[in-house]
Amino acid sequence: MKILVPIKRVPDPDHRIRVDLQRIALELSDVPHIINPFDANALEEAVRIREGPVPDAEIIAIGIGDPAWQQELRTSLAMGADRAIHVGVSGPPDPWNVARILRAITERESPDLVLMGKQAVDDDSNQAGQFVAGLLGWPQATFVSQIEFIPLDPEPSIAGHQLRVARETDTGIETIRLRLPAVITADLRLNEPRYAALPAILKAKRKPIETIPLTELNIELSPRVERIALQEVSSSRKCQYVQSVDELLDQLFLNRCL
Repeated sequence: MKILVPIKRVPDPDHRIRVDLQRIALELSDVPHIINPFDANALEEAVRIREGPVPDAEIIAIGIGDPAWQQELRTSLAMGADRAIHVGVSGPPDPWNVARILRAITERESPDLVLMGKQAVDDDSNQAGQFVAGLLGWPQATFVSQIEFIPLDPEPSIAGHQLRVARETDTGIETIRLRLPAVITADLRLNEPRYAALPAILKAKRKPIETIPLTELNIELSPRVERIALQEVSSSRKCQYVQSVDELLDQLFLNRCL
């Protein structure tokens, strides 16, 4: 079995993020970057699948971006990925173009499962996984908080397996089944990602990372999203006493809280 895990490099949300003077980009010169937390859940689940029901599973981490992405790919190797692929582009493309690149990598690698985060914490688009499934014509399960393999006798191959997954929805937990190959997007409640041990980190530094130029995939990026401006919202609060519920509602409407 082969599992493809896309990894996105994002600013650490535990640090203060500011908008630059032009108000068109973030000021990230002093902000460390990490693996997108949802992608870390996806990678952890892929490792648990290899440690459990599918011991011969191969895990491939893929990063799409500039050369700085390779640091997070090495962290992925330290966390348990077997191989890492870096697709070089200048900056992170929008979700549609990410999906186009992932489709090309999927057709090249022929994985049985694409396991990725449900969204990235920097843009919160929650679109790439659905786009990938649509482009591939594969079944999909989004916002997944539990995955279970169900073998279907007498079919011993991975292609003859089903997955029983639990999805986090606004109305509760939805349990569905889907056949492989499939696309699954991970929710934070899927698991608790492990920390990479120091020996694994040192070993990952010596592992090669396959670099694939965009031209080799025969893809020309066609952006669907244009960033017009960014606004830094203040989190300051003020305390104001009111004498009645009506006055409270008036103040909430005035401050656009309702």
